[in-house]
Order: sequence, then C-alpha cells, then structure tokens
Amino acid sequence: QVQLVESGGGLVQAGGSLRVSCAASGGTSSRFDMAWFRQVPGKEREFVAAVFSGGYTYYADSIQGRFTISRDNARNTAYLQMNSLKPEDTAVYYCAADERLILSSIKSRAAYHYWGQGTQVTVSS
Repeated sequence: QVQLVESGGGLVQAGGSLRVSCAASGGTSSRFDMAWFRQVPGKEREFVAAVFSGGYTYYADSIQGRFTISRDNARNTAYLQMNSLKPEDTAVYYCAADERLILSSIKSRAAYHYWGQGTQVTVSS
C-alpha cells in the first residue's frame, strides 16, 4: 500500500520561505514520479511542480523561479522549496505520485494514482 505523507506547512509572512516535504512509502516508491499540487477553497486543484524519477523537473508558470522541487531517492522523499512567497500562494499543498508519468499529462490530476492528505501553507501580507 503506497502512502504519501506531507509535512512542513505553516504560516509565513509575504516574502518569506517555507519547505514542504512528502515522504513516500510502500511499493517501489523510490521510482515514482512525484509532483505538488495546491488548492484553495472553491477552486480547482492546480499543478505546481513535478520531478521525475530521473530528476527532470517541470514547473507551473505561476511559480517559476520562486519554487524548487527536488527529491531524495534514498529517503523516498520529495521537497518543495518555496521562496519569495506571496499571499496568493496560500493553499493546501498536496503531494502526488505515479509509477509512470507522461510529460504531456503532468498537469492533470487524473495522471496520478497516489495522493497525500495535504498540508496548509498560509502567507500573510
């Protein structure tokens, strides 16, 4: 049974930084392609960033240059380093994973079989 557990969310002032983590367990999680999505109440869950098992990364335009996704395969953990945070980055951040992600579908929620429970990130102005 594959499990994804996020941690590291919290409250930060605008312009600050925060790092959220996603620990994967079960299956062959070290070979999963992993991603971060975020969601605010009343809106669709949106893609933030993805990192393939080989290390290739992909970012949403809205966070390009401010966020960095990475992974530690030895710890089966993915990270999202968020810098220069803005109030509009406030959301619940979800980790997602799949055994074989296709680049053309990485922004689609349907492409991911596994999801974490989410962690709240709040950026105050």
